[in-house]
Amino acid sequence: MPLTKFSNLDFDQIKTQIKDYLRANSNFTDFDFEGSNFSVLIDTLAYNTYITSYNANMVSNEVFIDSATLRENVVSLARNIGYLPSSRKSAKATISFFVDTSSLTTNPTTMTLRAGLVALSDSFGGTNFTFCIPEDVTVPVTDDSAFFENIEIYEGTFLTKEFTVDTSNIDQRFIIPNSNADTSTLVVQVKESSFDISSVKYQLAQSLVDINSLSKIFLLQESVDEKFEILFGDGVFGNRLENGNVITTTYVITNGDLGNGASTFTFAGRLVDNENRVVTTGVSAISVISPAQGGGEIESVDSIRKYAPLKYASQNRAVTNQDYEVLTKQVFPDTESVSSFGGEDLDPPQYGRVFIAIKPKNGNYLSNFVKSSIIDDLKKYTVAGISPRIIDLKYLYVEINSNVYYNTNQFPSSSSLKTKVMECLDIYSKTAELNTYGARLKYSKLLRVIDDCDSSITSNITTIRIRRDLRPVINNFAEYELCYGNRFHVIEGQNIKTSGFFVEGYAGEVFLSDAPFSDMRTGTIDLIRAISDTEMQVLRRDIGTIDYIKGEILLNPIKIVGTSKSIAEFPIIEVQAIPYSNDVIGLQDLFLQLDISKSNVSVVSDTMSSGADISGSRYTVSSSFSNGKITR
Repeated sequence: MPLTKFSNLDFDQIKTQIKDYLRANSNFTDFDFEGSNFSVLIDTLAYNTYITSYNANMVSNEVFIDSATLRENVVSLARNIGYLPSSRKSAKATISFFVDTSSLTTNPTTMTLRAGLVALSDSFGGTNFTFCIPEDVTVPVTDDSAFFENIEIYEGTFLTKEFTVDTSNIDQRFIIPNSNADTSTLVVQVKESSFDISSVKYQLAQSLVDINSLSKIFLLQESVDEKFEILFGDGVFGNRLENGNVITTTYVITNGDLGNGASTFTFAGRLVDNENRVVTTGVSAISVISPAQGGGEIESVDSIRKYAPLKYASQNRAVTNQDYEVLTKQVFPDTESVSSFGGEDLDPPQYGRVFIAIKPKNGNYLSNFVKSSIIDDLKKYTVAGISPRIIDLKYLYVEINSNVYYNTNQFPSSSSLKTKVMECLDIYSKTAELNTYGARLKYSKLLRVIDDCDSSITSNITTIRIRRDLRPVINNFAEYELCYGNRFHVIEGQNIKTSGFFVEGYAGEVFLSDAPFSDMRTGTIDLIRAISDTEMQVLRRDIGTIDYIKGEILLNPIKIVGTSKSIAEFPIIEVQAIPYSNDVIGLQDLFLQLDISKSNVSVVSDTMSSGADISGSRYTVSSSFSNGKITR
């Protein structure tokens, strides 16, 4: 009897293969498998084979980090290559305040802000958040004032957990009992026994280099249920704990990214002087240096799967661009997307520099304080001669103008269909395919998203525009550079369209336009006034240059005194261009974003599909090119 290859995981296919196998046996040549009780046995055998095959396949998947789905397995595999997933992160704010001690009956020499609760945020997002510090802060008292400057406070609640070492329990583990703990705030101290007053602070070991048998270090690893376990040395690598030692852990439990954005605070901390007397008077209002930001959720399975191999490849040093991207994500978990590139790629080149662009999970820009903090954290990984620099986020917006044709017999409401198409585009704009550095808007995919939005849609004619928002320095002469990272389409002028702004020396609202040279590779930027939608008056030529190949605009020194548009009270000039290709790429520090709010969708009756005009004599067509307007 010949053997049958069983390679399918589908129940019906397995059942069919079993029947074929049995029919190959001469004893079952004309047997009716469907009409006999033998069918039940075949079903049972097929079912058992199906379940076994499925389980074997799932087990095989869980062995590899790129295919594993269960978090505990992904974490375990990442642990094998020395990767520690990020815990939840507290939103951090930087504040300052002072204490007037002139009214105190004593003359303190120092003032201490105790670890724990420091401030309460005013209602933010409908919730009041608590902010604390994990360790005491002591400052001197000078001229009857104690200044607490640039104090970093963490959103959440300050907790303490103690463990007593029991060497007789070989299964003893030291697990932080709260899954919302921010491990970056973790402080570990060890006492010889419960009777001792003094304790020794242990440090988190980043690697085993320079670690000896007496090193006071601990390690962290993610355990079950998103909780973290503390590990201590074995007497060879790190100091070994003795029976009866008391471990005291302090940490902050946090609400993660919910605390981001808190910007006003009320003091609620505990102050003591050098004699440990409580001080309750003379505390000034809190001055906010930087609002709360950087809060984040525990690292996702997808993130672990992506960054664990990259972190292993970096070997805790920043050499390549990819190393900087991985390590930036590690030191600043609130990173949604990051891009890094060497200064040698710039024109003109800046050797010895690495530029890092970060898109945070919350907001668009990083404060100077956060930038400085990230740079300080990266310095321990950088090699000699390389200086990292964090640059501000630059958006490359993509706008679309789409005429959507549809069969009115299938979807009679044009307004409802337009709403549905806009919703589909909005969902597409938020996908991981676009919201990352190095993203590419694929024109064919965009058209398919529109066509697949509803079965009544028969076709669409969609045009693409790219835009950068220029933030001018008001009432000061300044030069400006706008890089789009995509080649421009060259036409006889009016490729560049802008929103209105105001320039010293010229009355009324003005705009920018372009005029290509004969080589159709470069051209000039002109200052114009709009007489009508299609007519213009050139006020001044050669106020800048345009490189159509590089996709770059340079403006000579110009004094802008106002703009017609603004975002969050910041004046902006919208500068739109027509790309050479309908596939748009976000390069280097450009963060690609499909701007639905500035896009336009029109629904047009497809009279041929509906049968109203079979011959097509009254069929309306729309243009695949610019609308001919000289301004936005």
